[in-house]
Amino acid sequence: MGKGISQSVGAHELEPVSLSTLIHQHVRAAIETAVHEELRAALGTSPYERNEVRRGYRNGIRERTLTGPTGPVVLALPRATLFRGASAKEWTSTIVPRYQRRMPEVNEAVVATYLAGGNTRRIRGALQPLLKAAPLSKSAVSRVVATLKGGLEAWRTRSLADLDVIYVYLDGFALRVRRAGKVVSVPVLGVVGVLSDGHKHLLALELCGGESFSAWKGCLDDLVARGLRAPLLAIIDGNAGLRRAVELVWRRAAVQRCCVHKLRNLERKAPKHALAEIRDDFHRIVHAANAEAARTAYTLFERTWGKRCSGVVTSLREGGEELLTFFRFPKEQRKTLRTTNTIERLHEEFRRRVKTQSSLPTEDSAVVLLFSLVVQRADQVAQGRRLAEDRHRAQPEHVGGSMITAAWKATTRDAGPQWSRSSGR
Repeated sequence: MGKGISQSVGAHELEPVSLSTLIHQHVRAAIETAVHEELRAALGTSPYERNEVRRGYRNGIRERTLTGPTGPVVLALPRATLFRGASAKEWTSTIVPRYQRRMPEVNEAVVATYLAGGNTRRIRGALQPLLKAAPLSKSAVSRVVATLKGGLEAWRTRSLADLDVIYVYLDGFALRVRRAGKVVSVPVLGVVGVLSDGHKHLLALELCGGESFSAWKGCLDDLVARGLRAPLLAIIDGNAGLRRAVELVWRRAAVQRCCVHKLRNLERKAPKHALAEIRDDFHRIVHAANAEAARTAYTLFERTWGKRCSGVVTSLREGGEELLTFFRFPKEQRKTLRTTNTIERLHEEFRRRVKTQSSLPTEDSAVVLLFSLVVQRADQVAQGRRLAEDRHRAQPEHVGGSMITAAWKATTRDAGPQWSRSSGR
């Protein structure tokens, strides 16, 4: 008899069990144990225990299928009724809420795949090996992605009164969106603000009919209505409607025209054989050591190209002094203040994400996608900043900042009171 038992045990031990099966079993046991403990705390008694403080009674087991990172898990969860004075109410678990069919990790994977460039078909295909017998339907993917919209609505209406924004970058770019059954190119207006500590915030993201004066003014009026104070400097491209809107809404703000956009305009008006020389002469203006040297180079540019390429000089004069506004600010910041590259990089990230799709299905889905990409990127930057702070915490002094460093405060003290928030331009 002992020999037979030994042979039976040995045969059982040799049965192959995959690692995924073991993980699956332990996940099921852990969830069921946690729910039973939650119910025991709610009732105030253990099963079969007689106690005067009992707050309800168990009434059977219900099977639930919960899809998680290891695939669908069939759970045997307890049911119970709780006393509520003279009435009774069915108990519901907070660990596995009623109607929940997927663990949060699955929804997070859906959102992450969507933001990485996947459409509904690709998301379902990517998660199929994990979800196994419980594949996601198209409607399920759409519902998960739609949860991003709640965060967008809260962001759109939040107060901006507590933000000390000193610089704003304003620019637009086009997305292909389906409107009224037809795919059209729709402008997206973006505003990025820089705080006095160097941190950047996305302030506005709007789809509109065009980059017109009225569209930009409506965008800026909304920011003011939500409490945003006028910045010290607005960095813009050559859009005439945007320039008028900034002047009307923020009268005391200085304006910096993007030098990269202006150089492109000059190149379009220049003959091919003169491009390299024109670039060098323009760079002598914007890369000058100070404002006086920049104006000298500006005058020399006019004198050199006035007769040879009059259209180039006319385009340069259109920008005028607003090409040199950045020289009024601390030297450490001039490189980032003379162009709209800060917001252009954000636009490049948007374009990279949507290049896998010929068009976005609706205007709402376009804005939700763009906003969610910014939130995802902000979370990554914040995590990286925390890791960097942990690594350098032991050092006596550490100066950081993604664009404007802590030197801003020291240099603005030296620059005098004309750049204080109260005095403005």
